[in-house]
Amino acid sequence: MLYTLLCYNKEDVVWSWTKEEDDAVMSRLSVVHERLVKDGKLGTSLRLLPTTAAATLRGNMVIDGPFAETKEQLLGFYVIDVENLEAALDVAKELSAANPTSVYEVRPVALFVPDARPNAPKDVIRAY
Repeated sequence: MLYTLLCYNKEDVVWSWTKEEDDAVMSRLSVVHERLVKDGKLGTSLRLLPTTAAATLRGNMVIDGPFAETKEQLLGFYVIDVENLEAALDVAKELSAANPTSVYEVRPVALFVPDARPNAPKDVIRAY
């Protein structure tokens, strides 16, 4: 089953990291990434740009920024293919150990448009 791991952190802290600090975090995360790739479990992983580069469409109105209701913003996400929620939480725990200031929200994903990865799930799951 596909799960998305949403990575939250305080973006002012993350975007203030020096290149060396950022490289150190990314190096620790790459250990987990490489294992997931080897196991065929890592799908798309994206790092979002700061919320200052975002916009929200609400009806016909475009508003600057995402207007998160928390002090932490969504900074990126992983899509992983694991057996169940427990396995997804295990991956989130590994990522959290590598980047301890982040918070990971784990949510199952209803496949809307199948991806083109070899051995990727081909069934479209309708959540509605």
